[in-house]
Amino acid sequence: MTFVRLDRLSREERQRRAPGADLDGRCAPTRAIDTQLVFGHGASSYDGLVQGTTVVAPDGDLGRQLDQHRADLVAYCYRMLASPFEAEDAVQETFLRAFRSYGSFEGRAAMKTWLHRIATNVCLDMLRSKKHRVRPMDLGPAREPIEQNLNVPAEITWLEPIPDTLVAPDPDPSDVATSKESVRLAFIAALQRLPAKQRATLILCEVMQWKAAQVAELLEMSTASVNSALQRARATLRSSEANEVAPAPKLDDAQRALLARYVEAFEKYDISLLTRVIREDARQSMPPFDLWLQGRDDMFAWWFGVGIGCKGSRLLPAGTANGSPAYGQYKPAANGEGYEPWSLQVIELTPTGVGEITFFLDTQKLFPLFGLPLHLDA
Repeated sequence: MTFVRLDRLSREERQRRAPGADLDGRCAPTRAIDTQLVFGHGASSYDGLVQGTTVVAPDGDLGRQLDQHRADLVAYCYRMLASPFEAEDAVQETFLRAFRSYGSFEGRAAMKTWLHRIATNVCLDMLRSKKHRVRPMDLGPAREPIEQNLNVPAEITWLEPIPDTLVAPDPDPSDVATSKESVRLAFIAALQRLPAKQRATLILCEVMQWKAAQVAELLEMSTASVNSALQRARATLRSSEANEVAPAPKLDDAQRALLARYVEAFEKYDISLLTRVIREDARQSMPPFDLWLQGRDDMFAWWFGVGIGCKGSRLLPAGTANGSPAYGQYKPAANGEGYEPWSLQVIELTPTGVGEITFFLDTQKLFPLFGLPLHLDA
């Protein structure tokens, strides 16, 4: 038999147990997710029936069936919840509920539909008690690049990035492109503005290309109600920033060369080189701080002013996040011994230069998720 412990700690308990500092008390990290448990690819991890929080495996068939839908469920829950960690919780709960109710399933619906119905209910349950996640741009206009504007609002819950490998594992290039576009940071942020059922409707109909009748069955709504919800959701998205974001350019040789020039310029902290690769209308944000900057001049005023501590940083490739290249940024350690994590940079490219950089500062959570070490030697 296979036994797997499924972590059912409350999120508060996980925060209490999390290792590491808390960004000077301004952003408490939670635990790193167990990527092998939910995001891994071992069917035996789920070959069983739930007994409390332990899975006991009498039959491997169900585990293998669930494993086939794992990536779809992770992607779906991430679009609903805007956090890879909450998506993990939702997928765990979905599998738990699937095990508990499998005896009454009897194949009356397709496994995919059944699992997405469970996942939708799990997400809706989670969203009832949570504030929707945002980016700094959602809170107000850009402000001056001065330290007085640097705040961490306690009541805000931030959108978190996800590795593309968790949401776009399909080798089909067209499927990968669609998956990456549908997890762009601006699109995920726009989804969070929708009421929960509208959000589910739009994701199922527009992203996953389900028919309205299928969605109606899953959400226990009429087809007319689904179409009405879809129209309202589309109208909301048309008025959002996501409607203005151009598709990400293909990461071809020219884009890779641009990215390499950016990495070189940032590591050298050379304003002349940086000017050549960053667009004049570029912008940056630094969650959990609510300050965001519009324009290269303001970005450089910050980098070479308040942010001068980033000089001498190293950038370590971290694959792609939300359809864009990602790098772990390491600053010189205060004790002079190597480099310490500072941010996960998600770099949005355009055909003519770097258009946006998001510095996600919660490295205790994000670096393990992206396979980045928590220290670099000199």
